[in-house]
Amino acid sequence: MKRFLLTTACLLMASPTLAAEIWVSNEKDDTISVIDVETLEVTRTIPTGERPRGITFNSDYSRLYICASDSDAVQVMDPVTGEILHDLPSGEDPEQFVLAPDNRHLWIANEDDAVTTVVDVETRKVVAQINVGIEPEGMAVSPDGKTVITTSETTNMAHWIDTESHQIYANSLVDARPRHAEFVNEGTELWVSAEIGGTISIFDTATQQEKAKIGFEIQGVHPDLIQPVGFEFTPDHKTAFVALGPSNHVAVIDAETLEVEGYILVGRRVWHLAFSPDHTRLFTTNGVSGDVTVIDVASRKPVKTIKVGRFPWGAAMKP
Repeated sequence: MKRFLLTTACLLMASPTLAAEIWVSNEKDDTISVIDVETLEVTRTIPTGERPRGITFNSDYSRLYICASDSDAVQVMDPVTGEILHDLPSGEDPEQFVLAPDNRHLWIANEDDAVTTVVDVETRKVVAQINVGIEPEGMAVSPDGKTVITTSETTNMAHWIDTESHQIYANSLVDARPRHAEFVNEGTELWVSAEIGGTISIFDTATQQEKAKIGFEIQGVHPDLIQPVGFEFTPDHKTAFVALGPSNHVAVIDAETLEVEGYILVGRRVWHLAFSPDHTRLFTTNGVSGDVTVIDVASRKPVKTIKVGRFPWGAAMKP
């Protein structure tokens, strides 16, 4: 018995502990950089299809989905081996997507086609294609899985899609060039960023009507450079962090009062954000400077810059 216990203990000690990671898509290098959350170092660089942008994991983190925009494909990767297992029929120029709560249906924005494509990731078949506005990009799904949002950059709209009928049941005007959308507060609110408009619009999901709007002002930065794109919320939904594009700042918003509490200087042309699993650190993808800024959430200060590939764009956390 003692020998068995000793052997078991040795095996457990020898087994590697999998560290939490931040996965970053590099659209000019056609790669993904994998960052160890503890060491804050790049541990792997994995090749992908052409111009990877949106990336997301399934619920058990056994698969990574990649929008390989210029390959006109959504690629499915085994994150353990880094192997591309197969492509999904995504439609042309997939930009962003969202995986439904059923973990089976992937909703994809096809920028060049002005459609939203729904793909069954198990059968690898297209379930539906829905005509939306011009240059769709942002995607969001409600917590109950009943509504999907597509934002159309040129039409300046958020389209509300019923996931059962695959029909648009409402269209909400937003400011110029909407890029990102998220359901908040158990799905009662929808937040949409407008890149050129320089604002975030907040909608009541019951009425699809705008209830508030947030603007930004950074001392010493021209308003034209303040371009909100990706944003993330703390788990309690009390604080939002917003990437402000070529202003090279992240805004911090009190999500209850809708007041901007401050700005954090990061790398050049910040696109998207991802939290560490414990939400103590926030990672930003800085496209022009080709790096990731690590922000300490408690102090709201940058603590490190990590060099990745050229034009990092999307980010996803793997615990």
